Amino acid sequence: MYWTGHVNRAGKALARPHAIRKKLDRLLDFFGMKVVGEITGPLQDEYAERRSAEIAEDSDKLPFECQSAPRRELEDLSAAINFALRKAGGASLVFRPTLPDDVEPRQRWLSRNEFAALLWTAWRAKGDNGHHSGKHVARFMLASIYTGSRAGDVTNAALMPTIGRGHIDLESGIFQRKPADKRATNKRQPTVPLTPRLLAHMRRWERKGFSNRFVIEYQGKPVKSFKTVWPSLVEAAGLATDDPAQKVLRHTLRHTAISWMLRKGIPIDVVSDYCGVSVAIIRKVYKHHLPGSFDPVLDAAHSLGRTTPMKRPRMARTESEQDGSKWPKIA
Repeated sequence: MYWTGHVNRAGKALARPHAIRKKLDRLLDFFGMKVVGEITGPLQDEYAERRSAEIAEDSDKLPFECQSAPRRELEDLSAAINFALRKAGGASLVFRPTLPDDVEPRQRWLSRNEFAALLWTAWRAKGDNGHHSGKHVARFMLASIYTGSRAGDVTNAALMPTIGRGHIDLESGIFQRKPADKRATNKRQPTVPLTPRLLAHMRRWERKGFSNRFVIEYQGKPVKSFKTVWPSLVEAAGLATDDPAQKVLRHTLRHTAISWMLRKGIPIDVVSDYCGVSVAIIRKVYKHHLPGSFDPVLDAAHSLGRTTPMKRPRMARTESEQDGSKWPKIA
């Protein structure tokens, strides 16, 4: 009912219909045989835990870092139930979901030395057969750090217009992140020019056969994930840690690129437009990187706690005061 009557109704264009349908099918697989009264808080918590564990298996994140997706899916479940209640005439009834906590935004970013160590580790890595096994990861790192793109936008980029993929034009140096056949979503994918240095790298990759149809290829095929090789490269570079907040993920490269741009003094709105991140997120997550943000505090630090006598304006004497009277005469 929710799919046909609300989500997929006539005249409503969907940006990702297949993804939405898959999400609803996943909810039906878990909750499909339950009535509304049986969808309790503990049951929703169980769903969130299972989904987080599934997502973690396909990424380099821990389960507690993968709660955003189950949170959105439970919100969709709530919307579907409330839609059905309204259709049934129960407008006064409202189903409120039990949602997992929001994940705190990551603060981890790489220094230039850390990035260089990871880059060279990937470039020199060799497999059991003695062949280089990480050069495609090094190329991915360069593309990510120069553009501040999400990992998926880099691995999805083709060297020619391709259905379902972004496109990098090596002649004009333009990176079209969003596939031409995809509707815009909240995750912005702006089209931007590449830096001259990155463009030179990519032209060389194509010339030497490292990139034929796609920017990032391994053994002639497009790369979808670095789930297997990434943790070992991070460990070999000396950046592994047991602290979840300090883990170096592929998404850390995007954090690093944005942080470097801001610390270089590039205006917030320019970074926002180039990297596809909102100004609000930059101010919330990256404020400590903005040059001069706390200069007033630092400048005043030496005098904090000191009391300064209040300067009161000097007022002219009244006529009665000039006569020597303390109070004005009242007739």
